Amino acid sequence: MASYNGNPVLSGIHVYPIKSCGGIALEGAELVATGLRDDRRWMLVDEAGGFMSQRGHRRMALITPSLTPDRLLVRAPGMPDLEVTTHVETAGTVAVDVWGDAQRGTPAGEEADRWFSEFLDFPCRLVRKPDDDVRIVDSLYAGEGDQTSFADGFSLLVISEASLEDLNDRLESPVPMNRFRPNLVVRGCEPYAEDGWAEMRVGDATFRVAEPCPRCAITTVDQRTGERGKEPLRTLATYRRSGSEVLFGRNLIHTSLGAVRIGDPVEATPR
Repeated sequence: MASYNGNPVLSGIHVYPIKSCGGIALEGAELVATGLRDDRRWMLVDEAGGFMSQRGHRRMALITPSLTPDRLLVRAPGMPDLEVTTHVETAGTVAVDVWGDAQRGTPAGEEADRWFSEFLDFPCRLVRKPDDDVRIVDSLYAGEGDQTSFADGFSLLVISEASLEDLNDRLESPVPMNRFRPNLVVRGCEPYAEDGWAEMRVGDATFRVAEPCPRCAITTVDQRTGERGKEPLRTLATYRRSGSEVLFGRNLIHTSLGAVRIGDPVEATPR
């Protein structure tokens, strides 16, 4: 087990351009109104406009996005590379839904829809969140005007390396951090220290620490293979259960714009 010197630092930054698909590890990132730039800006929806995730489509784990200044690049096993412009211009938007939140999405086009439908063997379409479609965070911790994108409910998620180390000490086979899809990872604090934080400062950005994150079956999907098992959710349930939920990591609401970089000191105010 690692030692904790009381000087936590930011050790990981991740964005997930397409909701529930692969992530991108970054050295630094900019905070915009909805969270980290490019995070959950795109989403796959079914024919009714409902969001799709690895809960029902575990092969989404095998979809790997990358970004250029004007393109979303997408790869998946056995498929040709797909390029989609990040400045989609179409005749209009379509109605989409994220956990009961009625939103709008700008369709990426028929080529993208065919690509994803073929790989997932399920009819779907790719949409991008319009800049003018504001989605307000629904939380007791939220302030007026706090926004998120196509994320489940919050603009960011933080997990400490020590929390994962503690979990892995309880597992027969350790799991990587990507099972939990955090945006920010912190090194140098005690396990589950994030549960006791009320506010965070990372570099020149500030955050309000909101509700703990309830975990679902996505944590049981191997992000390299798309295969599903029972861990780590089964073990987490033995010591991180609260009522009907199993908790791991903490949701964040950013209270300033700014930038974060690997190695930035993390200053936390106790709850």
